[in-house]
Amino acid sequence: MQHYSYTTQGVCSRQIDFDIEGGKIYNVSFLGGCNGNLKAISKLVEGMDADKVCDILRGNTCGDNTTSCADQLTCAITEAISKANA
Repeated sequence: MQHYSYTTQGVCSRQIDFDIEGGKIYNVSFLGGCNGNLKAISKLVEGMDADKVCDILRGNTCGDNTTSCADQLTCAITEAISKANA
C-alpha cells in the first residue's frame, strides 16, 4: 500500500492524506475543512477504484470557488497515480 500526502490549493482543508493499493483508495483524511462533510467523503470513497472516484468528484465546486475539497482529492489522486507510473 502506497501512502500519499497532498497540499491542497484554494480550499479550506490544507492537506489530504490517503493510500492507494491495487488502484483503489483507502484511508482518506483531510486536515482542516468542513469536518462532517469531509468525513462523509472519506467513508464514501473507501475501497473505491481511484479512476471512479476521480470521474465522480472531478470539477465539483464549493461556493464561488472553482474547486472544492472533493475536487482537490481528484487532483491528489491524479498526481499520486502519475508519480507511481513515472
